[in-house]
Amino acid sequence: MELDRTTMKKLMLLIAFAVLLLVGAQRYEIVLQILRFLLNIVAPFLAGGAVAFVLNVPMRFLERKLFGKLKKNKKGKTPGFVRPLSLLLTILLVILVILVVLLVVVPQLTTTVRGLGVTISAFFTRTIAWAEETFSNNPQVMEWLKELSLDWRNFNWQEMLNTAIDFLKNGAGDMLGSAISAVSTVASGIVSSFISFVFACYILLQKERLGLQCRKILYALLPEKTAKGMLGICGLASRIFSSFITGQCVEALILGSMFVVAMTIFRMPYALLVGCLIAVTALIPIVGAFIGCGVGAFLILMDSPTKALIFLIMFLVIQQVEGNLIYPHVVGNSVGLPSIWVLMAVTLGGSLMGVVGMLLFIPVTAVFYSLFRGYVYRRLREKRLRIQ
Repeated sequence: MELDRTTMKKLMLLIAFAVLLLVGAQRYEIVLQILRFLLNIVAPFLAGGAVAFVLNVPMRFLERKLFGKLKKNKKGKTPGFVRPLSLLLTILLVILVILVVLLVVVPQLTTTVRGLGVTISAFFTRTIAWAEETFSNNPQVMEWLKELSLDWRNFNWQEMLNTAIDFLKNGAGDMLGSAISAVSTVASGIVSSFISFVFACYILLQKERLGLQCRKILYALLPEKTAKGMLGICGLASRIFSSFITGQCVEALILGSMFVVAMTIFRMPYALLVGCLIAVTALIPIVGAFIGCGVGAFLILMDSPTKALIFLIMFLVIQQVEGNLIYPHVVGNSVGLPSIWVLMAVTLGGSLMGVVGMLLFIPVTAVFYSLFRGYVYRRLREKRLRIQ
């Protein structure tokens, strides 16, 4: 009788799930609206959890290095001031990094952008003069160069400015509405960011207690074997994500420093700006450094084509050193993912979620790769097979 009752309960749950799935498929627009509404509600908390996970890496390092030798109390716990002080130092460290970027990179970038018009004009003039000297025996090329030079010199910048002003005047009403909408969006973003930050701080200050509560919930709701398996997966994911974040940041810092030093030695322009740009874009696996290289080569090209060529050669050399010596030791070994799977993860993540997907899919793929590899080895041991 008990078995029949259990079977009927499972059957009723299955029927209810099928009905909900059918209704959801027929009213998918309403379901999507409900999901978006729920996502907007939980988005600040999800963002707070992500921020807490990232900040936990340097905070854990500070706790271990600065306060690891402090004497523990009778319960085996560190003094109560260690966690808040470590969190405060971590936040100050992040603020310091942001200030360095704002005070060093932004002024140079602003100066570069302001002088870019003059630099491009001078570069274009030098290029036309070189082409006229090189192709002086070709009448057709010379005629085309004269027309191009005349169009460039007669380009009416004032007319372009007046057109832009007229556009701003005519679109003032639309811009006012857009401005109000933008202000509302910014205000909502500030509130959400504040909620995320407070939630992240709470998670970091109470992470042991929250972890214990989550373990209790898992063991209470699931079978013991399933709960242990889920905790093992969570622990594996936490280690891989932490190692990936640490390794990627250290690798980007090393790569940017190498470019700053090399460009300073060869007396290239924009050394600090290009080095910081490559360090930031290098956080994007595989393709990030090439984006920084393209922007840096363009800026240097406007100053000197010869130096731009030297910069490209320098980039290829440093990239080989970084790819063969630095990245495998700093990032590759910590994630434990073969290169082919890294490329697949970057491609798939970039196509689905852009830059965030590139950063997220490598550790996610590493987790699935580790789990699947462990499953394969376990099955081979059960079958008493050794494949070489």
